[in-house]
Amino acid sequence: MAKNELEKTLDHIDEMNKVVGVYLTGKNPTEVSQELGMTRMRVVGFIDEWRGLIAGNEAIRSRAKEALGQADQHYSKLIGHAYEVIDSADARDNLSAKTAGIKLIADMEAKRIDMLQKSGMLENDDLAQQLAETEEKQAVLEDILKEVVADCDKCKHQVMQRLAQVSSPTEAVVVDFNPGR
Repeated sequence: MAKNELEKTLDHIDEMNKVVGVYLTGKNPTEVSQELGMTRMRVVGFIDEWRGLIAGNEAIRSRAKEALGQADQHYSKLIGHAYEVIDSADARDNLSAKTAGIKLIADMEAKRIDMLQKSGMLENDDLAQQLAETEEKQAVLEDILKEVVADCDKCKHQVMQRLAQVSSPTEAVVVDFNPGR
């Protein structure tokens, strides 16, 4: 690679890093383009390129997941403290402080959701596909159970007991063994 090409590549990477650095502070592409004096299309191009680079690198993805998890935990702690402020304001009948606390929580939750969406954690197609497959399997299993135990009262009772054993205490287990009768 000629020195000129190397310099162009390094300049490109520096520009992408600037864009991504501002983007990761929570700003949208339009705000990034205004702050850096670039076209929005160029900013979006850098962000897409960066996403492509990190998607293909396991070490970067792992580190990003770790950082995202830490940021999510940090938001949870901050929100917990905001709830303490609300409780304190409520105890002192301070409506304005309580209102400010509620707004603070709403703002932090919105920023957390935005962070997760930008990271792709809330748009995971693989997760959605796995959930759909699990729901399909669950429907098939329910149909099998209904067919197998439909004419056996003793079997119904045993199936219900076993389902209750694998369910959490707050989860209701409802099986309709006679769906059309």
